Amino acid sequence: MAKKKYTIDEKVEVMCSMCDVESNHTVATVTKLGQFTKLICDTCATVSTYKSGVKKSVGMIAKPGSEYDRTRKYRKGQAILHATFGQGEVMAIIEPQKMDVLFGDQMRRLIHAQN
Repeated sequence: MAKKKYTIDEKVEVMCSMCDVESNHTVATVTKLGQFTKLICDTCATVSTYKSGVKKSVGMIAKPGSEYDRTRKYRKGQAILHATFGQGEVMAIIEPQKMDVLFGDQMRRLIHAQN
């Protein structure tokens, strides 16, 4: 099955790091093969960078995520603000109390839901 080819200014519905919901995004850049590499959220103007269809970084953040708290339970796609690493997005829940968070272009493993 062939992958869908995107064009600049096309609308795509994906999870927004800032809005914390699936929302419309505008394709900002595409590869020669028609795969998007940057999307801009139509609601909050957050720019997300992709490589091979996987989100790699989040930039131009209009509003910060909630402050990181290791006792709080997080879910995939949620935005957080870490005191050391800055703005990030939860990319995956690894175990009941571990998560991978993307900060700029670096992935960090953090704990969450600690009582």
